[in-house]
Amino acid sequence: MLGTDVTMPVQIRSARCFVAGFTASTEAVAAAVRRRGAADLAPLEVRRGRAICMVVFVDYRDGDLGPYNEFGVCFLMQPPGAAASPLRTLRSLGSGDAHALIHQLPVDGEFTMAAGRGIWGFPKVLADFDVDHDSAVKHGRVSQDGRLIADLTVGRGLPVPDTARDTVLQAYSQLDGVTRRTPWRLTSTVGTRTRIGGARLTLGDHPMADELRRLDLSRTALMASSVADLSMVFDDATVITPAG
Repeated sequence: MLGTDVTMPVQIRSARCFVAGFTASTEAVAAAVRRRGAADLAPLEVRRGRAICMVVFVDYRDGDLGPYNEFGVCFLMQPPGAAASPLRTLRSLGSGDAHALIHQLPVDGEFTMAAGRGIWGFPKVLADFDVDHDSAVKHGRVSQDGRLIADLTVGRGLPVPDTARDTVLQAYSQLDGVTRRTPWRLTSTVGTRTRIGGARLTLGDHPMADELRRLDLSRTALMASSVADLSMVFDDATVITPAG
């Protein structure tokens, strides 16, 4: 990958992040998923007509792909073959057994962009970042070609106990007509704070921002969290739906 070998699984030894979750129109999310080509995936509803959209800033400080910033937009999805129900939704959110489609993924490193697209099919594109992970109130801006994509502020939450057990997120991606699933294992989290609400999202004039507007995101966040330090492992991707 750009002249550098990547050994699987990919290890991220230290990263930090902040994230906010919003409700979104299920119909709009499903349309966005279809445009990506992942028509065999269905949004997970938190209530009738409302799905869940997560937006996150991540600072990868020590990992196999080098240091870089990332902004992610992902949708929580129903496990393939599972029938939707409020109880199943609550179990999925509470157990950590989540399935998510990685919808947008701007980064600020060419190597991680090439690796992400080539190994896992993640829709990584290059962008510019201005992020503050150090203050009590977290703040991030991501833009491309001088046009703002998103500006996210996350307030200080209540402390959550540290964990050292694996939590697996099944991450789906769709790129060039191929749908893939990648087990994304969180192996430890330190300094997590979370709260109800507590986030402010401002969208810019970039086409990615326009797409987010079409999702009819809730005015207030369901929740917001920050993590001072986490480690994770990205396993090999499995092709779910091949091209063509």
